[in-house]
Order: sequence, then C-alpha cells, then structure tokens
Amino acid sequence: MNMQITPCNHVYIIGCGDIGGRVAQRLITEKIAPTGIVATKASIIHLESSGIQAEQMDLDDPASALPQIIPNSLIYYFVPTPAEGTQDSRCQRFLTLLSRQVNLPKRIIAISTTGVYGDCGGEKIDEEQEPDPAVDRALRRFDMENQLRDWCKQHGVELVILRVGGIYGPGRLPLKRIQKGSPVLQEDLAPKTNRIHEEDLADICIAAAKVETVFRIYNVSDGTNSNMTEYFYTLADHFKLPRPPAVDWQEAERVMSKGMLSYLKESRRIDNSRMLSELDIKLRYPNLEKGLSEIATEINRDRLDK
Repeated sequence: MNMQITPCNHVYIIGCGDIGGRVAQRLITEKIAPTGIVATKASIIHLESSGIQAEQMDLDDPASALPQIIPNSLIYYFVPTPAEGTQDSRCQRFLTLLSRQVNLPKRIIAISTTGVYGDCGGEKIDEEQEPDPAVDRALRRFDMENQLRDWCKQHGVELVILRVGGIYGPGRLPLKRIQKGSPVLQEDLAPKTNRIHEEDLADICIAAAKVETVFRIYNVSDGTNSNMTEYFYTLADHFKLPRPPAVDWQEAERVMSKGMLSYLKESRRIDNSRMLSELDIKLRYPNLEKGLSEIATEINRDRLDK
C-alpha cells in the first residue's frame, strides 16, 4: 500500500460511520481497499452500497467476534463510548478480542475528545496539558485512551490518539435548535469552544497513518477560537434565521438540558500547532465562515437534486 511512513498490509476501520466512511473513500482513492467493521447489518448494506467492503461486529454483544486480522495491519478505532458511566466497556471488549488474535496490528489510530482536558478557564492549551476530565462523557474517553495506551505499550503496537473538538458539517449543524428558538448563554458568559470540519478530520485521520511515531497525541481543531454563543449566532446569521434568545446562568440552569450545561461549564482554546506541523496538514476549512459557505452550497445542491 502507498502509506509513505507506515506501510501495512490492510486497513480496518472499527466503527465505520460517517467519519470512517470518509476515511475509507480517501483510502480507496489511493488504491487501498479497507474493511469497515460495523455493528449492524443495515450498516453493512450502507457501506457496501458505497463500495466499501464490510464485516459485522457488535462490541455490546459478548458473542460477537473480531474478524481475523491480517499481519502488519492498521486499525482505525472510531467506536463511540457507551452512553453512560465513566468507563469504556466497548474498548475493553475490543482489546480483549484483539488480544486473542494470532496477528496484532502495526498501529491503532483512535478518535478521542478535547473534553479530556476539562475546564481550562479559557486558556490556550497544547498536548502537554494534564488531562482533567470532569464529566462522564469525557471520563469515558479518557478511560478509552488509557486502555489503548496500556495495551499498545504492552504489545508493542504503535498508537496515535486524535483529541478532537466539536465536529461540524452539513448534517451536524444545530439548525433545528436555532429554528426552535432554544436559548443560548449570554455572549459575555459563554465559554471558549473549538471545532473542526468533518472533511478536515478525515484528512487528518489519513495523515495520522503516515507520521513516524510509536505513540503520539494530537489536538484536532481548525485553530480558530470563538465562544459557543458566537457559534450559534454565526449559524443563524449565515442561514438567515433569527438569532436565539440569550439568558443568564440562572435561567440557563432552569431551561437547558444537563448535557448542554456540561458543555457550557467548560472553556478552553485548543492549540493545533503540533497537528499542523507534524501531520503536514493544510486545512480545507481553516475557519467557520469558509466551512459554512461550502455547507450552504452543498445543502442548496441537495435541495435541487430532490
């Protein structure tokens, strides 16, 4: 295969959903035929209709098995964590199954979250920042990271962890929330937030297969920093929707979901310089405005096609 730094015999994408599918299509363009591993038959049908070979494995099913791994392979691990708790039982199951394999992979590339850093008070942070996850969703991801790190070190497998900020794209915008008039936090109270376009994330996943390393963590963000309310206002303005009403903390505690409040209570600015330099990435969408312009064009095109 045409992997410049990390040659391998095959690529498996465990949890081959939206981002996995985008990675798979890039590999296919490079004349590499990956295997997407998904939990349901419906997902297999979807992948195969897109020209991606697929196999089934459900990490929530104790009877489910991991397909036989070809020697010297690359594994992308994109499986979401369970919905509850502070530990990632799916990753634990995956590593148990992987330990039973005759052949181990050369490298694992996993998507985590910048949420593992916890609340940084709006400070700019790089990968040397000590993780301090405070909410369950971040604790689960940090548990996943630690499981992968310990297992890979024990078995001599390379590991790249991508700590990703918020992902946006045509199907990932909170436009319905804005249309409903759901409130946002007053702009002077809103936390700093970070994001990456889904197409850039897929490019970064490919680049992570080419970097020469045994273990490395990369913060994944477009590098622009705004606050959550500014993000909602920008979306509303761009798509010509009324800006949502803004409330103070007292009202937010009363009307917003626990999930949304957990995001609003964490503020950090992500330094993406390691990602840009070591992965040699030139972002397609280095800021939200450029990303939204492309998204609007795609949405309008889809409407015309229908």
